[in-house]
Amino acid sequence: MKRHLFLSFTFLLALVLGFTSCSTKKSNEGNAEAADTVQAMPASFGGLALYTVRDSMATDPKATLQAVADAGYAYLEAANYEEGKFYGMAPADFKAYLATLGLTAKSAHMGMVTLENADQLIADTKAAGIEYFVIPVPPMGMFTVNRETRTMGMKGTPAELATIINTLGEKCKAAGLKLLYHNHDFEFKPMEDGTVLIDFLLENCNADVVNFQMDLFWVTKAGADPLAYFEKYPGRFKAWHVKDMNAEGNFAPVGTGSIDFKKILAAKAQSGMEFYVVEQDATFGLPPFEAINISHKGLADIGFK
Repeated sequence: MKRHLFLSFTFLLALVLGFTSCSTKKSNEGNAEAADTVQAMPASFGGLALYTVRDSMATDPKATLQAVADAGYAYLEAANYEEGKFYGMAPADFKAYLATLGLTAKSAHMGMVTLENADQLIADTKAAGIEYFVIPVPPMGMFTVNRETRTMGMKGTPAELATIINTLGEKCKAAGLKLLYHNHDFEFKPMEDGTVLIDFLLENCNADVVNFQMDLFWVTKAGADPLAYFEKYPGRFKAWHVKDMNAEGNFAPVGTGSIDFKKILAAKAQSGMEFYVVEQDATFGLPPFEAINISHKGLADIGFK
């Protein structure tokens, strides 16, 4: 799938809800002050989904990545792959450039994956030093968006989706990668026959090769309780997407909305969470870089490490 097709469906997701001294003594004092300053500055921590800053990544990816590092993030999640490259860089070059900034790519959303191209995508993901291969929506044309109602869904059956994801999970494991499925809200709502898709996948996908990236916003939007899922399916949610919800029910920077992240974070061990990334699909007039800076401060205030 070409880049513009991939970006078109990710854009639709945003529509659903419409960043030398004069003396030795003085020199030593200056050095001490500098050391104190360095010690006082927080170490980089947490991850950022690059989808949040996708427009800047499209025009100047290297400068954007520098800004992400400057904002205090330690790792990232890629959201662009086209013709064997991540943001126009060969996988090894992408990995090497991130290293110069003190960043790593922890995960990648690979919505364009099919059973036919999976081997190449998996090989390139591994070459980029990425550990988690994430399926962001039902792949291979199964994902649907209703423009009139601004709702997401799926065509095909849960069993067909589970079979595809299990097959891709086996391929990822053989290559030394870990596969995760990322949710939106529709997976938590009953289908016409009463099936709750996320429950079906949790119960029918092989935990040895398939686990989940829980998007805390979309779970909340669906009216579901993350803690209930952690209790029912412990250890299955290896990653979280962290974004807040404002009074209008829209995406908001972390710590500025209504989601009780402290309560959710207290259940980290039960969930199985190994890493998390901030994502804000749309910033509603707030510059994306201002949003990611607010979110990073929010992470620290909440207690994320």
